Amino acid sequence: MSKNKNSQQPEFLFGKRNYMLMLIGLAVIALGFILMAGGGSDDPNVFNPEIYSWRRIRLAPTLVIIGLGIEIYAILANPKK
Repeated sequence: MSKNKNSQQPEFLFGKRNYMLMLIGLAVIALGFILMAGGGSDDPNVFNPEIYSWRRIRLAPTLVIIGLGIEIYAILANPKK
């Protein structure tokens, strides 16, 4: 079976570069949320200082914000005409 040369395939709104940037941004956001997870105590009477670690207070939120910035850039950067 041969393909019909006149058949129109729908065009994508973004280019390959935009989709790659979106995937990278999503991976950075996921990494930020993974770094925020875990390490707490199930006992409410026990204080666990790890909840206030540098990883959870500074690194993870920064990664999430950077990932959101990458996502916004991927959407606004050079859309296909």
